[in-house]
Parts: sequence; C-alpha cells; structure tokens
Amino acid sequence: MGVTARAQPNIALIKYWGKRDSNRNLPAVGSISITLLDLYTEMCVEFDSESGHDTLTVNGDDSPALLPRVVRCLDDVLGENRSRARVTSSSNFPIAAGLASSASSFAALVVAASAAAGHERSTAELACLAGRASGSAARSLYGGFVELQNENEAILVDSILDGDAWPLRVVAAVTATEAKPVSSGEAMEISRKSSPFYARWIEEQPMDLATARDAIAVRDFGKLASIAEHNCLKMHSVMWASRPPVVYWNSATVACMQAVRELHESGVGVFFTIDAGPQVKAVCLPDDEARVVDVLSQVAGVEQVLVSGIGTGAELVASE
Repeated sequence: MGVTARAQPNIALIKYWGKRDSNRNLPAVGSISITLLDLYTEMCVEFDSESGHDTLTVNGDDSPALLPRVVRCLDDVLGENRSRARVTSSSNFPIAAGLASSASSFAALVVAASAAAGHERSTAELACLAGRASGSAARSLYGGFVELQNENEAILVDSILDGDAWPLRVVAAVTATEAKPVSSGEAMEISRKSSPFYARWIEEQPMDLATARDAIAVRDFGKLASIAEHNCLKMHSVMWASRPPVVYWNSATVACMQAVRELHESGVGVFFTIDAGPQVKAVCLPDDEARVVDVLSQVAGVEQVLVSGIGTGAELVASE
C-alpha cells in the first residue's frame, strides 16, 4: 500500500549556515523561517517485500544520484532491517535550485514512510528525523513562522506564530532552474573551514534571532525587513570570503535585489532574502503583492515568478 505526504518548502528569514556536527547533521546556529503554502513536494512510499533494492523517481524520471540520501533517511525512520521501498517524488517548483526543495522533500518523506510503516510519531520526532537528512527539513514539519533552536545535543523546532496571524506574501523570482553547482552541504563545510567571517557569523546569530523574534511578535514589518536582509547578506558574505569562494548569485539576482530596494524606498512594504542559490524571495505585505510581482517579472533574466502565502506544515494527504 502506497502512502503519500505533502510538505512545503520553507524560506529562512534568519539563516542556518554551517554545521557543528556533520555526522549527525546538527546545525551550527538556530534559524527562523516561514513555511510556504502554494509550493510543495509530494512523496509516495510503497513497500515491496520482494525487491532487493530501493528505487526513487523524481518528477517522472529515475534519480539514482539522489537515491543514497533517500535510503539513509528511510533507514533512520524505519531501521535498516526493513522492506525495500519504491519512492515517488513530485514538486510543483524547480528542485535543487535554491528553493528549499530538499526541505520539502525530506519532510514529506519522513511523514509518508512513518505512516506507511504504521508508526505513530510526534511532529517533534518527525522533525528530528527530517533534520538528519536536511537541516532545513526539520522546519517544514511546522507551519507559519518557525524557529529552530539549536541547543545542547538536540534541535527544538516549533511554530512561533501562525501564518494566519500575519499573512505575509512571498514572491520568488526564479533566475535559474538548473541544479546548483555546489550543494549546500558542501558549501557549508567550505565556509566553516576557510571563511574568515565564519566565527563572527556564529557569534552574532543569537542577536539576529532575538531581533527577528521580537519583530514577529509585534508584527513589525520594518524591523523584520531590516534584520532579515542584514542576516541574508552576512551569510552570503561568509560564502564569498571562503576559499574557494562560493557564489550562487547571477546578474539577475543582483538586479532583483536592487529592484526590491527601489520598491522599498518608494514606500512599498517589501524586503528580499536569498538562500543558497540564485533565486530572490521578496517578502511583502498583501496589499503590495501585485506591485512586487509586476516589477520582478520585468527584471532581465527572471525566468519565472512564483507567488505563495504562508502555509501549514507537512501532512499525510493520501493513501492508495
């Protein structure tokens, strides 16, 4: 019997970059994100007791390159002495391109696999399992504004504000759809080992988290905009100063940033954030969405504009 779960990507406002324990995939810093509503990945898990190996299909094509990570995740969720699984994945947005597809994929996978095996686990337990496969996936188990607290030997994840309580909008300008040249995991290790700014990045993160948390609590858009952009640019500065430098941006990325800043200066409620990739996410007030979409759609090099509200966490959607 196949079981399908759906999870949305999340966009970090206060970023996670770096790992303090690569073997257990524990992040070096805490983070705050928003879970999207209209972008999603669905993962179907079907066990086959007669098969000698797992299989993975992504958007209709076999995906042997991604299969090892999926196998490790299934082993974590179900144990190594399990039936082999046929895993089918589909996303309605570009994958491996800086839009948090790994977060939505592994969040959906742990929900589907656990349900398929008849396990009853709490959201917190599922988040920890997802986080082992992808650090940001733990946040996609929850909806709204989500904080990942990185303390001691574990991670604690929870929603700090429901999306309906502050229904901001996200306009994502897709400036490239091909896979990133350097994976996030590899880039984090390069930064940790070589960037002169890395230690300072770790040191300042608690202050950024506190500022963002306070802004969200009182719905202070200007305060959140200021700290989110600052934190984003710090993270990319860490990457740029690494050896070799890790630069995900392209000319359209920079043009979109400038367009967002010009909108802000003209009185539009909007700010940008950029994860490990070339895509620019413009977070805006609902009344300003149409203006932001119109401006970013006209930026040279923007291939597609995706729009989303703030949604709920990963959930089981179908059994067949």
